[in-house]
Amino acid sequence: MIETLSGFIIHLIQSSGYFGIFLLMTLQSALIPIPSEITMPFAGFLVGLGHLNFVLVILCGTTGNLLGSLISYGIGFFLEEKIILNWLRKYGKFLLLSENEYRHSTKWLQKYGAPVIFFGKMVPGVSTFIALPAGLAEVKLWKFSLYTFLGSLIWSVVLTFIGAYLGSKWNTLGTYFHKFELVLALLLIFAVLFYLNYKLKIVKRSRKKS
Repeated sequence: MIETLSGFIIHLIQSSGYFGIFLLMTLQSALIPIPSEITMPFAGFLVGLGHLNFVLVILCGTTGNLLGSLISYGIGFFLEEKIILNWLRKYGKFLLLSENEYRHSTKWLQKYGAPVIFFGKMVPGVSTFIALPAGLAEVKLWKFSLYTFLGSLIWSVVLTFIGAYLGSKWNTLGTYFHKFELVLALLLIFAVLFYLNYKLKIVKRSRKKS
């Protein structure tokens, strides 16, 4: 399955360039499980060969991710959770989407708040889902867009750079990320806790001053 998907991604980017990157990243963040850890590193590989421009690749990847995330956000915002869960139970297996992954994303968002969107955009699997519960939770659109854009920007830069650095070995990155998804998830939680602890200290200091 992964090999077939990788072949499709490679062919699309080779044939349509920047538009292919934009389209793939849009689909990836719009509940279609097209792994960004294949799309962006391969684009980075082409950057290393001089076929694509680094800045334009980042721009296409980031804006595509933002557009797809806004689509997912809209679905979550306008549909009831019961409808979404029923849809996942019936059709999620055809798109490699599971109710369990959705619930994980929802739990993190409810527990740690909007900053999870930023960090979630840098975790394989979670990045595909995080916009949906954000819409259900009615996170403010400007805040959602900002966190999504910044997280997607960093993720796109990192993956593209690594792809350019690895060269012809760019395709080993996808396997690496899938093996260490649990580690990445733990890092996400740690980063969010660090952020919340930092914010709480600021609040406490401001209260003491007042």
